[in-house]
Amino acid sequence: MDEAGHRTQARGLALAVAGQARELTVDLRSPWRYLPGDLAPFALQGLTRSSDRPAPPWPDLLVSSGRRAAAVAIAVRRASRGKTVAVHVPDPRINPAAFDLVVCMDHDPASGPNVLSLSTAVHDLTPAKLAAAADQWRGRLREPERALIGVALGGVAHRRSLSLAQMSELFSGLDGLRRTTNARLAITPSRRTSAEVRALLGTWFDGDPDVFVWDMRGDNPYRGILALSDRLVVTSDSVSMVSEALATTASVEVFGAPGSPRHVQFIDRLVARGQLRSFTGDPIAAQSAGPINATDIAAAAVWDILHERLDLAPQAA
Repeated sequence: MDEAGHRTQARGLALAVAGQARELTVDLRSPWRYLPGDLAPFALQGLTRSSDRPAPPWPDLLVSSGRRAAAVAIAVRRASRGKTVAVHVPDPRINPAAFDLVVCMDHDPASGPNVLSLSTAVHDLTPAKLAAAADQWRGRLREPERALIGVALGGVAHRRSLSLAQMSELFSGLDGLRRTTNARLAITPSRRTSAEVRALLGTWFDGDPDVFVWDMRGDNPYRGILALSDRLVVTSDSVSMVSEALATTASVEVFGAPGSPRHVQFIDRLVARGQLRSFTGDPIAAQSAGPINATDIAAAAVWDILHERLDLAPQAA
């Protein structure tokens, strides 16, 4: 529901459970928008004019994401008299007992019998989507008998971003690595990558036939790069990018120091488990720890609740 940064998580979980989902976008007027979700009475009456409006018949399953969506989800659960299984992702920062299940990261403070803590974030990247992306991009990214190193660049996170000096260090390390290993590079910036970083990327690799760089035009190669790479390097700013990279069979490395303390915990725990390592340009790739798919784990937990409560297959909202 609201807060676009988490919509992919909610959508991915709903699709994993039900196979299809109806996505609603909501926002709240004052004073509801300033209240914690479990303390916002009659939240369905506080929706803004531009909001979608949940209405009966209430769904069997509702997956919400974002603080204001939490209040609406709680209201729907109450209005359905408990018929609707309400799942929230990620940590709602309110009492988890307001939901049937809270799916969060293991560095989040949420705890309780209905809290599922995972090492990576849920997402909508399925094996079928990866296979389709591999078919679409294989001819443009892969070369016979050559390894492919995929690189996903992020941008500003927690009001911090990697400096141009740091990005130059990354590009230098990648250039040295592909020359040492004779691998191809496939690099994709994201919408959050600054124009300055994209320009620097061009000075390093523009026109090099052994390096594919997305120019932000045409089809986005991100999923193709994830699907086809033997080795993935991801900047440290995005929990989602790291989680999606780990859902593949490639070995995964992260570059740069993450910003927030919670983000540091996320990266450090994955490194300690051997699921992730820092990028140093080591020509010997780490052993793949994947695929690690938090979405499948979360979907199984949701299905357990639905099987216990319902006699029919759920419909997601």
